[in-house]
Amino acid sequence: MRNRLILLPGWGLGISPLEPLAAALQGLDEHLRVEIEPLPELESSDLEEWLDELDSTIPQDAWLGGWSLGGMLASELAARRGDRCCGLLTLASNPCFVAWAGWSNAMHENDFNAFLNGFRLDPGATLKRFSLLCSQGSADPRSLARLLLAAAPKTPVAALLSGLQLLGGLNTRQALLDFQGPQLHLFAGLDGLVPAEAAGELVTLLPDVEIGLIEQASHAFLLEDPHGVAGAIQAFLHESGDD
Repeated sequence: MRNRLILLPGWGLGISPLEPLAAALQGLDEHLRVEIEPLPELESSDLEEWLDELDSTIPQDAWLGGWSLGGMLASELAARRGDRCCGLLTLASNPCFVAWAGWSNAMHENDFNAFLNGFRLDPGATLKRFSLLCSQGSADPRSLARLLLAAAPKTPVAALLSGLQLLGGLNTRQALLDFQGPQLHLFAGLDGLVPAEAAGELVTLLPDVEIGLIEQASHAFLLEDPHGVAGAIQAFLHESGDD
C-alpha cells in the first residue's frame, strides 16, 4: 500500500504534535493516506515487546515514519519488516538519544539520568520541562511549549517511565544500516534535545540516504512549519516512486 504513511509520535506528548503535519500532507496529496499510531502503553522497556505491539497494529506494506522516539521505533520496525516496508522517514530522531563511545552527538548520559530521576520524583514537572526542551530554538518557545503540554494525553506514569527507559537505551544504527528501502531523516539546527551535529554523523553512517537539516528550527519543527516539512516529505515520497 504505497499510498499509506503511518506516523509514530515522540515520547510523552501524544499524537497532537503530528496532526498539523498529517493534515498538510493530506492537503498536498489527496491519494496519500496518513495515519498517526499512538505509542504502546507498556510497563516494559524491552524493545522487542514494543515492536511486537506495533507490528500487530500497523498495516503491512506502508511507509513508516515518526518524530523523535517514534522515528527510532519506526526505524527498528522498518528493519524488522524489510521488503514489507515501503520506506522510512524520521523527524528530529537521533539513532542514539544518549551519547556513548560509538555515537557522540547525543544527550550526555549524566543529563539523561538526571532527567530520568527527575521524572521518577515529579512526572508533571519533568514533562513540563520536556515540553520546554522540545520548543527550545523556536521563534516563540514558551507558547510552543504550552501548546505541546496542553495537548498531551494522560498517559499512565508507569508507561511513560518505560518509554523513557526505552529511549535511553535505544541504538538504531544497525537497523538503519539493515533497512534497504528509501530513507529520509530530517534534523533541526537549534534542537535542544538532538544535537544538529547528529545529522553529519548520520551522513557518515548512511552516505546513500537523504538527510536534511532545517537550520532555524527546534525539536518540534513539525509544529513550527508543518507545511514546509510536508513539502519535503512529499518530495521524498515522489522521488522514491510513490506515484
